[in-house]
Amino acid sequence: MASEFWDDLAADLEDPEFLREYVVESVRIATVDSIMNTLLDALNATGMSRTALAKAIHQQPAAIRRLFSSSNVNPTIGTLAEVAAALGLRITVEPLPAAERKQITEPLLEGRAADPRALAEHLGRLAEEHSGERGAAEPAPGKPLSGDDREPLPV
Repeated sequence: MASEFWDDLAADLEDPEFLREYVVESVRIATVDSIMNTLLDALNATGMSRTALAKAIHQQPAAIRRLFSSSNVNPTIGTLAEVAAALGLRITVEPLPAAERKQITEPLLEGRAADPRALAEHLGRLAEEHSGERGAAEPAPGKPLSGDDREPLPV
C-alpha cells in the first residue's frame, strides 16, 4: 500500500506545476516545524510562561498559545524573530548541503526531477524529521539547526 502511495506521488510529480507546489509546501512545513520545535524547547528550558513571553513581545497571550499549539501554524518571520529574541535566540538562514540542493533546489527551479519517487521520499523524510511533537533536541550553541559544521547566516 505504501509503495502505491509513493508511485502515485511520483507520477503526480511529473507535472512541473504540481512538483513546484509540492516541494515549496513540503520545505515550508519542515522549516516552520523545525523552528517552532527549537523555540518551544527554548521556552521550556527557560521556564518562562507563554503569558510572560507574550508580554515581553507585546502580543496577546492567546496568540502565543496558538503559535505553540496549532498544528498548522504559519507565523511571520517577524513574529519568529521576536519570540526568538525573547528566548535569547535568533533566526538564521543557512545554505543547503550540495546533495540537498540537487534533490530540492534543482527540481524546484527546473520543474522536473530526474527521479520523482526519490524526490517524494526525500521530502517525506524531511517532513518526518521536523514534524511530530514540538520538542526536538536543542542545537549546540553557535551551531546551525541542521547540526553540521557550517556557520549560520544571521537574518
